[in-house]
Amino acid sequence: MLIDPRRIAIVFCAVCAFLHLYSPQAVLPLMAQEFGVGAAGASLIITASTLAVAATAPFSGAISDLLGRKRVIVAAMVLLLVPGVMLPLSGSLNELIFWRFVQGLLLPPIFAVAIAYIGDEWPPQQATGVIGSYTSASAVAGFLGRFIPGVLLAYVGWRGGFMALAVLTAVCLIVVAALLPRETKFVRASNLAASLRQMLAHLRNPKLLATYAVGFGVLFNFIAVFTYMSFHLAGPPFFQSAAFIGSIFVVYLAGAAAATLTGRMIAAIGRRTFVLCILAVWACGILLMLIPSVAVIVGALAIASICGVLTQAASTSYVAITAQGGTSSAVGLYVTSFYFGGTVGGWLAGLTYEAAGWPAMLALVLGMIAIQALIVATTWSR
Repeated sequence: MLIDPRRIAIVFCAVCAFLHLYSPQAVLPLMAQEFGVGAAGASLIITASTLAVAATAPFSGAISDLLGRKRVIVAAMVLLLVPGVMLPLSGSLNELIFWRFVQGLLLPPIFAVAIAYIGDEWPPQQATGVIGSYTSASAVAGFLGRFIPGVLLAYVGWRGGFMALAVLTAVCLIVVAALLPRETKFVRASNLAASLRQMLAHLRNPKLLATYAVGFGVLFNFIAVFTYMSFHLAGPPFFQSAAFIGSIFVVYLAGAAAATLTGRMIAAIGRRTFVLCILAVWACGILLMLIPSVAVIVGALAIASICGVLTQAASTSYVAITAQGGTSSAVGLYVTSFYFGGTVGGWLAGLTYEAAGWPAMLALVLGMIAIQALIVATTWSR
């Protein structure tokens, strides 16, 4: 069976975007120490990018509806090299936050438009499988983006680790430019205003609104758990190193492997039942994190990774196949909700962690999972 070069290019789109988005998490405690801030202050390094993504995602979709998918994706990847190089050269926390914000502005034109490309170019029965591959690749990239700076910290510092990520970005750019064909099946918007009107129409679709709310909770939970896990394990009684914490993100590979099965599992038991079961397992994993054992916490993080990736794959594919026209802007609105959830999660969980510690932060996440389950049970169709 021949490998589809389009699918390879889509995988590298995911790798390019998700190498960067959460890359500071493994070294965040040391960055906080270097810049003299606490956990909540250091979280701005993460949330600067997620806030930028939330602000620009729907407009990226609208622009690609007008200019075309590949053109927007490749242009964003070229521009992404600038903050990729400038981040490790930053001399202050404010400068670092600025370049992280710029980085976030350039990510939606890659991953949101890539999902829209899938929705346009593959038949619906194949799109879920391709998005599973995309989600799997994003999980692998999420692991590498954290693992590389953590492992390289002892040799070249966190700055050298970020520079290595910039080099990988250039590799992704070359592969996508060479292998991704120009789109052939999407309907180009007549003008930007028409695309924006399509985007507003999505806000009147109850199924899409419910899915956007679920997406908000997915990254809320991810950012809260995986950001403050670094501080939890770096402090007493664990005192784990940045290299060890970076290696923990290998649990993302479990989510990556599971994501490839999303289409078949949804076909077997239905999307709503599937997501409700996943959310229940996710809550059990969060409870396990209360046990003061590194091994148990790592296992629970693997459960959280699998459940988060599966919920994300199910929700994203639902948006791509449910939107009636303007697929890119529909996905853009989902991405906005998703990353706004990450911004709120990083900020609110940081305040909770500093005020009441790890158990209180986990209780916050359990509350969000309960809200997601209620939304899915009452608004998603059988």
